[in-house]
Amino acid sequence: MLKAILIDDEPDCVQLIARELAQHCPQVQVVGQTTSSEDGLRLIQVLQPDLVFLDIEMPRLNGFQLLEKVGELFFQLIFVTAYNEYAIKAFRFSALDYLLKPIDAQELQQAVQKAALKHRVDGKQLELLQRQLQQQYVTDKIAVPYQNGVIFLPLKEIIYCEADNNYTKIWATEKRQYLLTRTLKEVAEVLDQRYFLRVHRQFVINLDQIKMFMKGEGCYLVMTNNSTIPVARQQKEKLVQRFGWL
Repeated sequence: MLKAILIDDEPDCVQLIARELAQHCPQVQVVGQTTSSEDGLRLIQVLQPDLVFLDIEMPRLNGFQLLEKVGELFFQLIFVTAYNEYAIKAFRFSALDYLLKPIDAQELQQAVQKAALKHRVDGKQLELLQRQLQQQYVTDKIAVPYQNGVIFLPLKEIIYCEADNNYTKIWATEKRQYLLTRTLKEVAEVLDQRYFLRVHRQFVINLDQIKMFMKGEGCYLVMTNNSTIPVARQQKEKLVQRFGWL
């Protein structure tokens, strides 16, 4: 059983999450809920939760300021937000879980299931998210869960990304491989379109990591790690335009 605290300055949102958790997430026990960030800080310190649902934009103390006062984080975290599309990219880059308002029951269940597999949030992920939200530009690193921690992988070291059902495999330099609990579509949305291209329904490649482009009826790419990547017919022209190939 996961002990959870709900912190959001909108009473309707707190009530909705509590109701949805009771209906769809029997493994979660709500031990505290509040619309005050200061009260939320006290609840965290006293109740020692396993999971915190936290709004970012709140009066007096916002979500980040509250977490700074907590100090070392000992719980798993799910942000509840009404942020725009750009901010969603920031969440995906940092590999932190989030729920968009209004709350969707299926997305809530998925977020809780992922939280149950982890023990606590990594502070570096929070730093990356905060920097993204404040500076409003795409970072040059992506947070990749690895074993019991998180690796901050420079985008230039990604060779290609491969779809694996609802997951994505990332193939990086030095024969490294990582598995993200995101679809390839979600990963493609956060990668810099100047350097990455989806060349096939199963593959997004780093244009700087192409070794050879083999033309023909079934054209394909050879990447710097010698992997061969098929190129869909409709994407071939995009490659030609990018590089001026004949």
